[in-house]
Amino acid sequence: MNQQDAIALLRAAIPAADGETWADLGAGSGVFTRALATLVGAGGHVIAVDRDARGLAAIRAWAARERGGAGVTVREADVAAPLELPVLDGVVMANVLHFIADAPGALGRIVERMRPGGRLVLIEYESRRPSPWVPYPVSAARFADLAAGAGLTPPRIAATRPSAYGGELYVAVCERA
Repeated sequence: MNQQDAIALLRAAIPAADGETWADLGAGSGVFTRALATLVGAGGHVIAVDRDARGLAAIRAWAARERGGAGVTVREADVAAPLELPVLDGVVMANVLHFIADAPGALGRIVERMRPGGRLVLIEYESRRPSPWVPYPVSAARFADLAAGAGLTPPRIAATRPSAYGGELYVAVCERA
C-alpha cells in the first residue's frame, strides 16, 4: 500500500484531525504513520510504536527528512503489552490486532490512553481463517464485540478495499464512550 492509499483509507475514518495527537500502534515501516502525519498537520503529533527496530529506523529516517510537518516520536515496544503513552486523540491499528492473542486485554489498555471521544481506527482483514500470517482473525463482527467490551462505541465501517493478499480489508472507526 502506498501513502496516498493509506491517506485515503484514513481520511474516510478521520475527516478532521488537524493539531491532534495520534498513535500508530504496530507501525511497521510507517505507511500509516506518514499518512497520519499528513492528517494531523504541522500542529499535530504522531507516536509510532512497534517492536521492529528496522521498521522504526525507517520511520526515524523519514521523520528526520520531513521538516515543518507533524512531530513524530518513535517508540520500540510491543503493542500487546501495557504502553506508556500520553492521552491520545486517536489510535490507528492497521493489520496488527490479528497478531494479539489477548485482543480484549490489549484493547482495554489502549482505550485507557484515549481521551473521552477519542477515535480508534482499525484496519483488518474480513473473513480470514487463522494462519501463521493472521493467527487471531478480527472480522468486523468480532471487532464490534471487542469494541463493546473495551468501552468503545459501535464501530462504523468507513471504507473497504481488496487486499493484496486476497479477500478484503475493512476500515472501522469507533470512539471512546
